Amino acid sequence: MKKGLFITFEGADGSGKSTQLELAAKYFEERKIESIKTRDPGGTPLGCKIREILLNYEGDVAPYCELFLYLADRAQHIDEKILPALNNGKSVLCDRYVDSTMAYQGYARELGAEQILQLNHIAAKSLMPDLTFVFDVDTEVAAQRVGSKKDRLESEADDFHRKVREGYLDLAGKFPERIVVINANKDIEEVHRDVVRVLEEFLF
Repeated sequence: MKKGLFITFEGADGSGKSTQLELAAKYFEERKIESIKTRDPGGTPLGCKIREILLNYEGDVAPYCELFLYLADRAQHIDEKILPALNNGKSVLCDRYVDSTMAYQGYARELGAEQILQLNHIAAKSLMPDLTFVFDVDTEVAAQRVGSKKDRLESEADDFHRKVREGYLDLAGKFPERIVVINANKDIEEVHRDVVRVLEEFLF
């Protein structure tokens, strides 16, 4: 059986990545390509508990504690959901993965993207995406889209979110073989058309 494709959807909060994942899932369904949708963190029952801590814990969270919680979620996610789906020939569409950890904890928290990549290889058994979409949006536009109801990370200062964006763009320059940057300042349908163009080149 042919192994499925692992496709990740990345971007700052307010970039529209989750909406684009849903539209991409419909695209796969219409073409009868077996796939599953999942998210990082929170793709498993255990992961949902970790996600709740990461996004809503009201006290201080040490940067390395935050990092290792993400990696713990990913280790469970890989074993329980992602690898079984891929090995059964299903494509996996994942809302965030290692590039989020590198952008948020590596660049914005300044823990170092290279160190995080090494740790991720342990937690995720060296599994990297076949294709990654980075939905790039102006920081000000992203903040407007998020609105006033924010989780712990969304509530970080503007400078933090600028570093996240810069981190994603830097990663795209370092890994051009798998990362495609999509202009997400445009409307939803325009962005989806850009995603479909990339998918059709990649799949067919």
